[in-house]
Amino acid sequence: MTDTTAAPIGAPVSGDDTHLRILSTSDLAGIDISLADVVDTVEGAYRALHAGQSDNPRKLTVKPQDGHSVSYAMLGRDGTRNVVAIKTSYKHGLDKGRDEQHYYTSLTLYDDVTGLPVAMMDCSRIGSLRTPAVSALLARECAPPGARTALVIGTGTQGRLALPFLLTTLPDLDRLMVFGTHSEGIAAVREQLRTHFPDRDLEVVTDLRAAAADADVIVATAGAHTPAAVESSWLKPGALTILVGHGLAPSTLHSADRVIATSEAQMNVTGTDMADADGKLPSVDAEFPPVLAGITTGRQNAKERIFAYNSGLVVTDIALGHRFAQLALTQNLGTEVPLWQ
Repeated sequence: MTDTTAAPIGAPVSGDDTHLRILSTSDLAGIDISLADVVDTVEGAYRALHAGQSDNPRKLTVKPQDGHSVSYAMLGRDGTRNVVAIKTSYKHGLDKGRDEQHYYTSLTLYDDVTGLPVAMMDCSRIGSLRTPAVSALLARECAPPGARTALVIGTGTQGRLALPFLLTTLPDLDRLMVFGTHSEGIAAVREQLRTHFPDRDLEVVTDLRAAAADADVIVATAGAHTPAAVESSWLKPGALTILVGHGLAPSTLHSADRVIATSEAQMNVTGTDMADADGKLPSVDAEFPPVLAGITTGRQNAKERIFAYNSGLVVTDIALGHRFAQLALTQNLGTEVPLWQ
């Protein structure tokens, strides 16, 4: 196992003001971190944001008229770690198949106590862990009482760890279903489940409507070209639907008894594909940070159908990225680049 000893939160993890430590995809891939550690780190970031200790401004978006690419820039500050960071995200080929698309994302962290750079890292693994951790927290707070059945739609990056994270926060789930259209993705979902929960079985479903009707929790992570579109009328009373990517029809949002969003402002930016015929989105009943803090109730009764919108908040990337930087430094991973010489 990897040594997980880390510097205290807020401690500097870089050397001087002329060098920047670069953490590559392969550097980060070799770091062991438990699912519970990820969940705790992400939850702490939400709680700090709600307490007013952190800052998470609205993301900036650039998209050409033909929609072939999309770019985001996100700036934030983690007040518990005293870290400032900038995340960029660029996806190209949205008009093409998945194999022809390109996606690049990076995170650059600065220590706000010393003023020194911490690291610049590939943010793909951070996002692949942070997003399903948030879905798992949403499920913990908003799933119906006694939830036993979960359905994941999509087998891409976000779909592959969705079930292991759900089991981390809802260990009583005993029927685990996945709907996907790519055989290699389904195999990857099965592999991840076996890695983290070798005693659990995966059920691959082809009748999406029947599976959705049985599910207590549905996490939709599919890509934009998915044929999946679960309708509100398919859901049983009390069902929780969590939208990460695609796979839910707009009716699941507009007919929901309660709407929760990690950020209403971000939902209004990135959730426009869920708008009604007039191009409008319904208002949010509660944002997730105060739900986690216990200020607002996630679920009000056992029968209400809840729609939850999971859009990434950069404060969670900062917290998890800083955690990875700490772990990387203990192993002397990364490359020091004299960027400012």
